[in-house]
Amino acid sequence: MRPKIYIDGREGTTGLQIYERLGDRDDIELLLIDEDKRKDTEERRKFLNAADIVFLCLPDAAAREAVSLIENDAVCVIDASTAHRTDPDWDYGFAELSRAHRAAIAASRRVANPGCHASGFIASAYPLVSCGIVPEDFAFTCSSLTGYSGGGKKMIAEYTDENRDPRHDSERIYGLDLHHKHLPEMVYVCGLTQLPVFVPIVGDFYKGMATTLMLPGVDAHRVHEALADHYAGQKLVTVAPFGGEEPVIYANTMAGRDSMRLIVCGHAEQTIVTALFDNLGKGASGAAVQNMNIMLGSEETTGLVL
Repeated sequence: MRPKIYIDGREGTTGLQIYERLGDRDDIELLLIDEDKRKDTEERRKFLNAADIVFLCLPDAAAREAVSLIENDAVCVIDASTAHRTDPDWDYGFAELSRAHRAAIAASRRVANPGCHASGFIASAYPLVSCGIVPEDFAFTCSSLTGYSGGGKKMIAEYTDENRDPRHDSERIYGLDLHHKHLPEMVYVCGLTQLPVFVPIVGDFYKGMATTLMLPGVDAHRVHEALADHYAGQKLVTVAPFGGEEPVIYANTMAGRDSMRLIVCGHAEQTIVTALFDNLGKGASGAAVQNMNIMLGSEETTGLVL
């Protein structure tokens, strides 16, 4: 019997991307709510409790409400919102971080899907903290350049409108209060004792992301060796040869893929690590489908583009 999958919030950017990855699969059954009832609480309750796995592609408050509607203890949930990423009762959905993370996802009924900017930061920082190359109180600084699809339908409309603001031709730095919503997740998952200085940037391209950590006083070759060892054998997170494949890095290199590529550059006294991925792939919907595959015991790359 095929597992039943329901996407609550299928109309949003993340939900649509999950649906695209699942729509042609014959090993699962997608439950589809009638369009005119997708905001009907009682109808949603039926679907939420009828599924084996539910994807929540909703704002935080709506995601919490959806969880409260689930009365069937057998239902597994993958939440793509920020609501549960620092909740100890939820398992963090980044399998490549450790064997323990992967095992927890496989056995979990509640998985918090990582945030896009946070995925790039954590993929680089977590292994370096866990192996002791940088301490838990390291003063991390990070910039993260993303395509505008990461802002959802509203931002996509801002960039695609024929009468758009001409300033959108250039990069837009935001989160200037330095309290971005992904920061608690970065600190919590990596076990940090101080907040990173984090600057997100939106560029005039649809999707793709380049999240760069800057590590003063850290040997780049040690960092490269540690990350290469940590991700050896992984299918969806890989490490480029030291210095990368070319002398520049383009933020949209991994657009259209569900994998991530880490590039380490620098010398004995300074290092940068750039995580390249698709903000809608390994940064959102692709990661959610990977988590579903692991929970079902399927090959983790099923339905994904590497």
